[in-house]
Amino acid sequence: MKNVTVTMEDSVAEWARLEAARRNTSVSRLVGELLAEKMRHDDAYERAMQDWLHRERAWVSSGAPYPVRSEG
Repeated sequence: MKNVTVTMEDSVAEWARLEAARRNTSVSRLVGELLAEKMRHDDAYERAMQDWLHRERAWVSSGAPYPVRSEG
């Protein structure tokens, strides 16, 4: 584990203290958990995006023009 110093607005620090108390944990552990969750989310999003970008496309067109909207 690494120790880091974090600078934040007073209002953010107060929220972090209250949220940590609500979760019965320390501010340090809360921040670590929030960052780990953000990392997992970002990694999952990147994997899904890369999967989608590298998929073989099977879009097929008959070459016919699109239907015209009716003028109702």
